[in-house]
Amino acid sequence: MSALLNGFQERLAEVETYLEFLSTMELRAQHGPPKLEGAEHPISAQQQRILYSSVYLQLYNLVESTMSRCIEAVTEAAKHGNRWMPSDLSQSLRREWVRVMARTHEELTPDHRLESALRLCDHLVAALPVAEFALDKGGGGNWDDQAIEAISKRLGFQLTVSEPVYSAVKRRFQDDLGPLALVKQLRNRLAHGSISFSECAENVTVRRLLDLKDMTVDYLREVVGCFNTYLDSFEYLLPERRPA
Repeated sequence: MSALLNGFQERLAEVETYLEFLSTMELRAQHGPPKLEGAEHPISAQQQRILYSSVYLQLYNLVESTMSRCIEAVTEAAKHGNRWMPSDLSQSLRREWVRVMARTHEELTPDHRLESALRLCDHLVAALPVAEFALDKGGGGNWDDQAIEAISKRLGFQLTVSEPVYSAVKRRFQDDLGPLALVKQLRNRLAHGSISFSECAENVTVRRLLDLKDMTVDYLREVVGCFNTYLDSFEYLLPERRPA
């Protein structure tokens, strides 16, 4: 199992363990208010909703951690063992490397902009290999399927997702939003305090949360597979520089 897939499975296991707990609690609630062993009072309906809403936070954590690992794997491959020169990188990834080295995406004073340009110039003049490369992932809290597609294009490859999985992730799930867009929105609303945990999961069932998890996970698993192929095929390099 690849490191990317292994990391994904570890985070996913946490989500699934939590959903198993919620499923057991909801099943017991059919026979009266559920109660933890040894607890004096049963779990109230409000407490259940608060527990349910935490699933959105966990799913978003899975999305963001998965993409962070994928992006870091690309930059680690590019600078691995000081093996590759900037001229070896694909045009898309070289563009990202220049963006980082020259800090073109940052607001800089003229002196700092000159300093960054000289740093890039010195690197090229000295014919140094790719190093100290951390690709800008964008602002936190913004990951959904559209953002994932955008970063893949920046890195120079097109995501290839199976039709059933692609259709499911683009289909409206709730409030005119697809699964990942909904997870992102509710996570951000919870994080910024614009909705309470109790309100967030009003009229939500565990079955609904499981469906949301399945669609999110199916998509992410294929994304991880695409990144693995990109790395294993050395697609981050120019075609003529890829090892046979």
